[in-house]
Amino acid sequence: MAAPKDERIAVPIDDPNADTEWNDILRKHGVIPEKPPSPTPLIEEAILEGRRLAHENRLEGKDLDELDALEDLEDENFLEQYRQQRVQELANLTKKAVHGTVYPISKPDFVHEVTDASKNGPVLVNLTSGLGTNVESRVLTELWRRAAREYGEIKFCEIRGDMAIEGYPDRNCPTILVYDKGDIVKQIVTLMTMGGVRVGMEEIEALLVEIGAVKDNDMRILKRRKAKEDAEEERREHGGIRSSKATVEEDDDDWD
Repeated sequence: MAAPKDERIAVPIDDPNADTEWNDILRKHGVIPEKPPSPTPLIEEAILEGRRLAHENRLEGKDLDELDALEDLEDENFLEQYRQQRVQELANLTKKAVHGTVYPISKPDFVHEVTDASKNGPVLVNLTSGLGTNVESRVLTELWRRAAREYGEIKFCEIRGDMAIEGYPDRNCPTILVYDKGDIVKQIVTLMTMGGVRVGMEEIEALLVEIGAVKDNDMRILKRRKAKEDAEEERREHGGIRSSKATVEEDDDDWD
C-alpha cells in the first residue's frame, strides 16, 4: 500500500538524463522516464549517405573538357561511361535544336507561330515595350536571345505588347506568355517576381523547368549551377575581396 502523502520519501534525482547506475534503477522502476535514443547514429548515417550521393554524382554537370581533365583521378571505365553519356546528351540536344533564335512575330502570325506551334511543345512569348526607357524590357530581350541560343529545342518569340494586344499598357511590359498544347498556361507581368532588372539565366531556367520544357537535371542547368557554386565558394575563401590583379585583367578584357 502506498505511503500516506505526508510520509512519502522524496527520491533524489540529480540529472534524469545522466547515464548513472542510480538513474538506471529509477528508470527500471518507472520513477523517471526512459532516456530517449541518441540522435548521433541517425546524424552520422545521414552524413555518410550525403557523402555517398555526392561521390556518386561528382561528375554530374561536367562537360567533355572537364571530364578529360579528370583522366588521372578517376577510373577510366567509369570516366568513359560518363563521357559517352555526355556525347549522347549533346547529340540529342543538337538534334532537337530546331530553333536557336528568337522569332519576331506580328499579330496575324500569332495563332500559327504560337498557339498552333505550342501543340508540339511549349512556346514562350515576350511582349516587349515600345519605349527604349523600359529597362526591364531591354534586360529580358537580351536574356531571351541567350536562352533561345542555349535552348534551341524551345521556341522563343517576341512581339511588341501594344501590337499583340490593342491598348496594352507599357507599364505591364515585359510580359511573358507561355503556351502549351494550344492554350496559355502561364503569364508573368513585368519581372517583379523574377528579380526585376537583376533577373538572370537562373530565373529563366527555373521557368523552363516549371513549365516542363526542360528537366531540373539538364546538363546545361547543372553546369551553370556548378559554376555559381564554385564562384560563391571562391568568394568565401577570399573573404569576398577580389584581387586588384583580377580587376585589372577584367578591365583589360573590356577593351578587347
